[in-house]
Amino acid sequence: MPVERTEHRGADELHKYYEVYETIGSGGFAKVKLGRHLLTGEKVAIKIMNKKALGDDLPRVKVEIEAMKNLSHQHVCRLYQVIETSTQIFMVLEYCPGGELFDYIIAKDRLSEEESRVFFRQIVSAMAYVHSQGYAHRDLKPENLLIDEDHNLKLIDFGLCAKPKGGLGYELMTCCGSPAYAAPELIQGKAYIGSEADVWSMGVLLFALLCGYLPFDDENHMLLYRKITRGRYDNPRWLSPGSVLLLNQMMQVEPKRRLTVRQLLDHPWATKDYNSPVEWHSRQPLGHIDEDCITEMAVNMKRSRESTTVLVKEWRYDHTTATYLLLLSKKQRGKPVRLRREPAVFEGSCSPLHQGLQSREALHFSEDEDAIIVGSLDFGSDYIDDCPWVSVKKHTPQGVRGQPDGAATTRLASPSAEKRFAYSPTPERGRKTTPHRQERRDRDQEQTSENKENIGSQEKDIEIFALPPPRTPVSSKKNARSNKNVLTTPNQNVNGTKTNGGTPKGGDSASKEHNKKRAADIKELANIEIMAFSPERRSRSLDMAATEDSGKKKRGGKVFGSLERGLDKMITMLTPSKRRALRDGPRKIKVQYNVTLTSQTNPDQVLNQILSILPEKNVDFTQKGYTLKCRTWGDFGKVTMAFELEVCLLQRPEVVGVRRQRLKGDAWVYKHLVEDILSSSSI
Repeated sequence: MPVERTEHRGADELHKYYEVYETIGSGGFAKVKLGRHLLTGEKVAIKIMNKKALGDDLPRVKVEIEAMKNLSHQHVCRLYQVIETSTQIFMVLEYCPGGELFDYIIAKDRLSEEESRVFFRQIVSAMAYVHSQGYAHRDLKPENLLIDEDHNLKLIDFGLCAKPKGGLGYELMTCCGSPAYAAPELIQGKAYIGSEADVWSMGVLLFALLCGYLPFDDENHMLLYRKITRGRYDNPRWLSPGSVLLLNQMMQVEPKRRLTVRQLLDHPWATKDYNSPVEWHSRQPLGHIDEDCITEMAVNMKRSRESTTVLVKEWRYDHTTATYLLLLSKKQRGKPVRLRREPAVFEGSCSPLHQGLQSREALHFSEDEDAIIVGSLDFGSDYIDDCPWVSVKKHTPQGVRGQPDGAATTRLASPSAEKRFAYSPTPERGRKTTPHRQERRDRDQEQTSENKENIGSQEKDIEIFALPPPRTPVSSKKNARSNKNVLTTPNQNVNGTKTNGGTPKGGDSASKEHNKKRAADIKELANIEIMAFSPERRSRSLDMAATEDSGKKKRGGKVFGSLERGLDKMITMLTPSKRRALRDGPRKIKVQYNVTLTSQTNPDQVLNQILSILPEKNVDFTQKGYTLKCRTWGDFGKVTMAFELEVCLLQRPEVVGVRRQRLKGDAWVYKHLVEDILSSSSI
């Protein structure tokens, strides 16, 4: 099969079943985007990997996929679907909006013993299960534990895991993992047992939870290895005797003297305040098939329950597997076990589960992987859970299929636009038109025709309050006219009728002067209001502008490829004189784990202080507004560290923060470097 056809089929399968949103994580050879499964409405994380960029790491990805297909546990990140093309691999995974455990530790400096115990029990539970399935993880660290929406941990990154053919007691030789968490026997190049090495890493991880730093740490790798092989570290004064004892039992240099994971299940420190051992058995074993999920899928697929069960039990990790697992996840969280009853795109096609809810053309994906696909702002993974899921092009409900561009019912600022989008002149299929409904439609049609007659006066009137959009080669008068409908005055209808004391339409010069002065005031107010919008309202405003302004353009399969282009259109409709102020100002965000508060009230001053420090720390950077993409380089011209610093405003008055995000490199080296930069900046 030609490469182009395979590539198209793989991407088409992803686009058919998922909406894809902004990038929420990136690494050396992979990007993770937020997605939404169309049939269940559940959010997912889509890991996109380029095979060529993977190079020698491609076998690691294959190992990770095979391991995650065989693991099903409440504290292991769930794999839903795998799509592979000739050049890319897409892994659809469980979405964890809380981010990495590492960022949580850094944000809180260190965790209390009680909170550390909650997390540690979950880590023990996950590792006991993983070991029971014959796997050793071999890369356990806070960066590989994510926090889900219920504040529970999920273990990820099984790329270095091993499943010895002779069982878990079989000795391994490969030295892998992160040096600071590696057991002494790995560093010394000895044969080792995978489960014993994992216990050492769990000890280092528990120390990091309780202390906020690592027990063995040094910039010089040789000195670091020496500290690890000696097994000597300092216990801070705030550790309880029970914590000190447990850490000592886990971080024994001699592997046979260490506690086993089985012993950790009912260890006194782990069971304190619980009075019960750690539960490690899977609550969601793959062998169990949920009848409610099967019934819902069978109805949607128009198949029998028996054949649907057979299909699910094949565990191909295709869309059928993903739909079942996401339905099961909904049920376990107390949500209704329901699939969306939306019509298939093609006439005569089978169910949406087989054909997909939308064709690729209806989803409008951007060619730029970093582009924000929908009209929602990128607030980072901690804020995404609160974002409204409003896409630029909505699915067409059955009752409004007669609409020219398939827009769903949306309340717009313009009454005429609302009438144009809210009702369809075509009666619903298979339903009789009631007298009341017919009367309402006749009235709407009369109002529509009245609006058409008043187009001249409407254009003349609205032009006072909203500037026309920027000229484009493909713009038409009709598009320009619909643009003007987006913004109207608070006290005047689009046809010029006086309401609430507004100025009536008139042609005398005094009235025109009054209108011009009023227009200037309204422009200023409108701009201030947009800046004061919450992220949710700003997202919706952008979405409305996109729906109204580019309704015709969407037929050609194009939407805003990035936030900047979409925001430019919205700003231009207000006034171009305020564009730079809106675009170049710092973002306003919620307080997050990865935001450092400052004592400053001027964001420009904070930005300038950071810019002056970066060269002193040998950090290269590129600047885009208030965001700095920073990098450090190794001796051989290779990037050793990549991270972002963004000066932002917090959602409380007069507070400036710095958002930090690690993109590449060792987490603790990154921590020390960023702390050094921020402390040197005197912010």
